[in-house]
Amino acid sequence: MRKNVTLALALASAMALAPFAIAAAQDGGPHGGWHGHGHGGAFGAYNKLNLSDAQKASIKQIIKSSFAQNKSQFQALRQQRQAFEQMAPNSSGYQAAAASLAQAEGAATVARIQQRAAIRTQIYAVLTPAQQSQLATIKAQQLARRQQWEQFKATHPVSSSSSAQ
Repeated sequence: MRKNVTLALALASAMALAPFAIAAAQDGGPHGGWHGHGHGGAFGAYNKLNLSDAQKASIKQIIKSSFAQNKSQFQALRQQRQAFEQMAPNSSGYQAAAASLAQAEGAATVARIQQRAAIRTQIYAVLTPAQQSQLATIKAQQLARRQQWEQFKATHPVSSSSSAQ
């Protein structure tokens, strides 16, 4: 049980910072983006749009200000997770702390999704109409590739002997 809680909290922590890490991958540098992160996905598609230096700077500023706005909220949530992890399951207040953390995680998820949408809206406004059209094409291509991969996986299941290794 404790292992599952730890894993869930670790995944939630990773998801809390994922929008920033993904959004940071914008300039197509040697590792795929600013700060050396090579993330793909929807934000990775911006690497293919031949952004001007001014556009890159605008996008970088959007991401930095968004991160700065929410840094204290993410730190408070991390502290709450750590405090919960340090509690023993038989201590008084453990269930109340779990409920409180669950509520905080839910609110953080809502905030992350809204923030990601706001970031995407602001970045989209920086793009030219031609880049917006190109982005739609790139996303459609990514979706088609993902669907092909899912179809391939469905028709070529991994054998149980190789998955146990």
